[in-house]
Amino acid sequence: MTAAVVEAVVRGVPGVDADRVLAAVDLRYIRGQTPDVTPVAGSGERVGRAEVAFALHVVLFADLLDAVPSAAAYVADGRRVVLDHAAVRTVAWPCGGLPPGREQVTRLLEPLGYERHATYPLTRLRMTGHAYAHLDRPEDVPQWFVSELHPDEFSAPFRRVVGDLLATSVDPLAAGDRDRLDRLAADGGLPVDDAAALVAALRRCFGRHHRLPVDRDLDLLAAESAEMAWIATEGTTANHCTDRVDDVTVAAEAERAAGRPIKDTIEVSASGRVRQTAHRAAPVVRTLTTVEGDPVERTVPGSFFELITRDRLPDGSLDLAFDAANATGIFAMTRPADDG
Repeated sequence: MTAAVVEAVVRGVPGVDADRVLAAVDLRYIRGQTPDVTPVAGSGERVGRAEVAFALHVVLFADLLDAVPSAAAYVADGRRVVLDHAAVRTVAWPCGGLPPGREQVTRLLEPLGYERHATYPLTRLRMTGHAYAHLDRPEDVPQWFVSELHPDEFSAPFRRVVGDLLATSVDPLAAGDRDRLDRLAADGGLPVDDAAALVAALRRCFGRHHRLPVDRDLDLLAAESAEMAWIATEGTTANHCTDRVDDVTVAAEAERAAGRPIKDTIEVSASGRVRQTAHRAAPVVRTLTTVEGDPVERTVPGSFFELITRDRLPDGSLDLAFDAANATGIFAMTRPADDG
């Protein structure tokens, strides 16, 4: 896996500010694995699945920089981000034209070379978290934390609103996109142009693919689950991206001094080896409708930016684990500010 190949794919995706995001992401640590020869579009040179997976993270981070001002300010200070993981939320419920729950995402991740390596019960949230690491380069290619909310643990009115909302879901993948995924899964690589086209298609999957809720239904969801309310307005948008830093405590103090909306505390895993904090989610405005059909604007939490430090295990490998308590604390970043 080489930085030059990742860069070539990112630059081939339309609508991405490639110069900005490539200046912000630290690709130096993946150099030197194979010769850094930039593939030429149309040449038929191959892009491996690890490079496709990494390029997708870079593109989604570019989108997050556009959506989260505090993350944009963080990289504007000159930092080079080591992408550790991204997260996405799903609902374990019938979902219209999309597969239910985490299958919406795993159908994309598995052809890219990801495999689930751990499951975390998020009991207080009535959710389950699933961690996916890359089979080829688990320490270098960013992980995914895919959560599922369980509507069967909520009230009947809640389940009705969820069912009606998700029934409107449509699949953003076209037949050609599925063909590229199948070829990547079978061959482990794609030509440069196809790799860039696939990343562009996968990027579209990380968004909201159901209709927006009416305001009354959003209030009903929020009363029982801030997480489901977030999914109702934001869908499977990348909930957050994460910088792997040497010392999260030092990094958090720097963020606080810079006036950015950093969490008050550091989440520490039961092992003590994984420490996390985050910015509070950026507010976004969504135009809902009332039951009478009138438009009404709501300011709701959007995505956010996280910081993490991972220590090494006794065998010298990086501790790639997550932690249920840590995750629950980080989920609070998308609760409305007056909810704490």
